[in-house]
Amino acid sequence: MRDNIEGIAFDLDGTLYPNHRFNTVLLPFIFKEFRLLSAFGKARTVIRKEQEAPDFTPKPGSAFYTYQSEITAKLLKAKPQLIHDKIDKLMYKGWEPLFKKVKLYKRSIETLAALKEAGFKLGLMSDFPPETKLEYLGLTNFPSSQAPIWDTVLCSEQCGALKPHSLPFLKLASAMSLPPEKILYVGNSRAYDVAGAAKAGMKTAWVKNPLFPGKGLKHPKADFVFSNYRQLHDFMLK
Repeated sequence: MRDNIEGIAFDLDGTLYPNHRFNTVLLPFIFKEFRLLSAFGKARTVIRKEQEAPDFTPKPGSAFYTYQSEITAKLLKAKPQLIHDKIDKLMYKGWEPLFKKVKLYKRSIETLAALKEAGFKLGLMSDFPPETKLEYLGLTNFPSSQAPIWDTVLCSEQCGALKPHSLPFLKLASAMSLPPEKILYVGNSRAYDVAGAAKAGMKTAWVKNPLFPGKGLKHPKADFVFSNYRQLHDFMLK
C-alpha cells in the first residue's frame, strides 16, 4: 500500500490533537449552551441522514450554513436568523480562540515534516472551517523553516456535504491533483473519516485515542491503525 501513496491527507479535530483536550477547555460553553449544542448536533445528524438519499443535492457555501441553521432553529423553536447568528458567533468564531490552549498529539509536527521532506503531498480536510484553528494550533507553517505545511486545506461544509459523503473527499483529491487511490486519509472517526475516505477510493488510517480506544465499533476497518504519530511515521517512511 505504501508504495502507491503519493499524498497524505488529515482530518483535524480529534486527529491532530486528542478530542478530550479540546472538550476540557470547552466545558464552560457546554454547560452554558447545552440546548444549542445538542440541537446543533441533531441538525447535523439530520443532514447526514439526508445525504444518504440517491437524489441528495449538495448545498455548498452559505447555503449549507443557512440550511443547518434552519434545522437547528426548528428543533429549538426559534427564528432561523437568530440561531444562524448565534451559531456563527458562539461556535464557529467563539470556539476558535480556545485552540490556543490545546496541545497537539506528540510528534505530530515532526511526522508531518518528515512526510513533507519525503515528497508526499499533504492535505487537510475538516467538517468545520479549519484555517483559523490551524493558526492557533501552530499548524500553518513548520516552526523550523516557516514553510507551509499543507498543499491543500478544505472544509467539507463549503463543499455542501459532511463526512462521510464522498463529495468532500473527491473534492480533496481533485485539489491535491491526485487520484483518490493515491491518497492516504488519516482520521479519528471510523464512521466519518474511514468510511467516507474508503467509499471515495482512498486508503485509510485510523488514529486511535489510547484513552478512548473505541473497541467494538461497527464501522469499516482502516488499512492502518495507530495510536501515536511515531507509528504513522515509521509505517510510511521505514
